[in-house]
Amino acid sequence: MTAVQEERTTEELKALAERAGRELEDASALDILRWAAGTFGSRFCVTSSMEDAVVAHLASRALPGVDVVFLDTGYHFEETIGTRDAVEAVMDVNVITLTPRQTVAEQDAEYGPKLHDRDPDLCCALRKVKPLEEGLKGYQAWATGLRRDESETRANTPVVGWDEKRGKVKISPIAKWSQEDVQTYVAEHGVLTNPLLMDGYASVGCAPCTRRVLEGEDARAGRWAGRSKTECGLHG
Repeated sequence: MTAVQEERTTEELKALAERAGRELEDASALDILRWAAGTFGSRFCVTSSMEDAVVAHLASRALPGVDVVFLDTGYHFEETIGTRDAVEAVMDVNVITLTPRQTVAEQDAEYGPKLHDRDPDLCCALRKVKPLEEGLKGYQAWATGLRRDESETRANTPVVGWDEKRGKVKISPIAKWSQEDVQTYVAEHGVLTNPLLMDGYASVGCAPCTRRVLEGEDARAGRWAGRSKTECGLHG
């Protein structure tokens, strides 16, 4: 068996993640993704919120045709859907769109309208966490665009870590990047970004739960503003 075809046990994957997290801490984002491509092959994917396509672009350089998984929650801004469509059209990636079990209308019928206002944790669980768990079942490893500078909750994000909840290797190749690093990469490579980033939004999620950020706020301040909630549950 080659490395990309190899079936690994959960313990083997966990040990692999822990070792790679140490060894690749000082590696470049592209080298981290080249390691992922060589180690997991088609059992590796990128997840993208379509805030920007930086990680998808990097991954396409390491593994042309890489799967890019996008969660269509039914609540996205039109600009986010447009960014997804543009990424699919111009980049060497395979965009896979996941959808929740229920449409928004079906969810409203069962739980009542505007669940996102009354119980945002449940709404995220139904429309994000569960669909992603289903969508990642065929993969051994997945990549995210998490960065340590985005918020306190992400300050210790490893470049390669272990996703205990899903039993998979979790790769955050730009964890050490700053917002300036992201902007530099976007400019150098002409990477697609969500138009909302030019309209006061620093982090783009579902429309009902996302607002523009104010001067001096961190990038995540516009998500679930006024609540203690800072994460949707995809990242712990």
